[in-house]
Amino acid sequence: MDTSKSSADDSAEQRTATDGPSRPADPGNGPRSGWRRWAMDTRPLRRPAYRRLWSSTIVTAVGSQLTAVAVPKQIYDITGSSAWVGYASFAGLLPLVVFALWGGAIADTVDRRKLLLVTNTGIAVTSLLFWIQAVTGLGSVAVLMVLLAVQQAFFGLNSPARQASIARLVPKEELAAANALGSTVMQTGLVAGPLLAGALIPVVGLAELYLIDAVALCVTVWAVYRLPALPPLATATAAVGRAGLKGIAEGFRYISLNQVLLLSFLADIIAMVFGMPRALFPQLASQTYAPYGEGLALGLLFAAIPIGAVLGGLMSGTFSRARRHGLMVIVAVVAWGVAITGFGLSANLWVAVAFLAAAGVADMVSMVFRGAILLSAVTDELRGRMQGVFTVVVAGGPRLADVLHGTAGSALGARAAVAGGGLLVIASMLVLAAAMPALRRYSAST
Repeated sequence: MDTSKSSADDSAEQRTATDGPSRPADPGNGPRSGWRRWAMDTRPLRRPAYRRLWSSTIVTAVGSQLTAVAVPKQIYDITGSSAWVGYASFAGLLPLVVFALWGGAIADTVDRRKLLLVTNTGIAVTSLLFWIQAVTGLGSVAVLMVLLAVQQAFFGLNSPARQASIARLVPKEELAAANALGSTVMQTGLVAGPLLAGALIPVVGLAELYLIDAVALCVTVWAVYRLPALPPLATATAAVGRAGLKGIAEGFRYISLNQVLLLSFLADIIAMVFGMPRALFPQLASQTYAPYGEGLALGLLFAAIPIGAVLGGLMSGTFSRARRHGLMVIVAVVAWGVAITGFGLSANLWVAVAFLAAAGVADMVSMVFRGAILLSAVTDELRGRMQGVFTVVVAGGPRLADVLHGTAGSALGARAAVAGGGLLVIASMLVLAAAMPALRRYSAST
């Protein structure tokens, strides 16, 4: 083992973690030529600390989806009711909202590495408890819902600290690339995880999915343990008492005063609430696309957006170096609305899937630049709380969309509801961009 190289890497990690994102750009940050302009920007992976955090995400992105498939499957097996599956999903929403907001406040007052260690361990223990109740044949929906609520609470505490840490591990000019790398892995998990779960259940059984997830989380705990310390940059005196209602209120007050940040949140709400049609996928599969095979149609509809997002991530070199972050968000949300409108108007399954995949690419672009705005426009002592709000927006928008689209689909028909939602996204985003120019004028250099 080359101990001198190891010491140099560790020293570099400590400088990255303590100096923040204002360090000079690396010589390798210059323009890329040929195919490399199109390929994913991997500069952040040269940072040992970020590389460890990102590598752990590869494992857990798939593992978490095994549990995400196993829980509704087990509840349906017990009850025979899709309604109970929906109730269980809603049971996890309130803990997620509460603990994401509180977790964001905590992340601004403690060493984020320690918080990640505690919360990842908690998630792993919860997955182990899921496995125990499954192998013992407990068959209790109430226990499953309680465990799901606890797991979502730990996730709510974990996510703000994890995302807020990125700005301490990479320089400012690499934030968009780091977000693209992380988002691509998560979207890959949304595709690979359910497919792997479907293949494993007949072979190893449902209970073992929970155990695999718990083991995968151990990899994450080890990776986080190897990170450098990430204590608050603010003085201890200034941080006292912030991990409560007062700290959360300060976070919301900051959002209300930072117009660009507020507009970036509104852009995501517009895109997801008006334009996320997943609640209508079963109806479309059984009616509009039934000639293609209901099962095939349903699987393709659910997989299309994540597949598009993965493709967008793999081609993120085309956009991750852009400086007009606000304009990129606007363009991406409008493109999402156009793609969703096209999906709603498509009677051909393959054309519909192509539109959904295009929507996934647009969603990836939006995620990358909204995340970059959040990390760069906010000081470190507030990043945890902002990421808590971000988690609530990202998780809550699609759930509100399920209610809105489900109701509209029943009243107007699925395709009309989808196309109408896409047009609402386009109109609302253009009106917002015209009325509030701060977002379209925002640049990474400002």
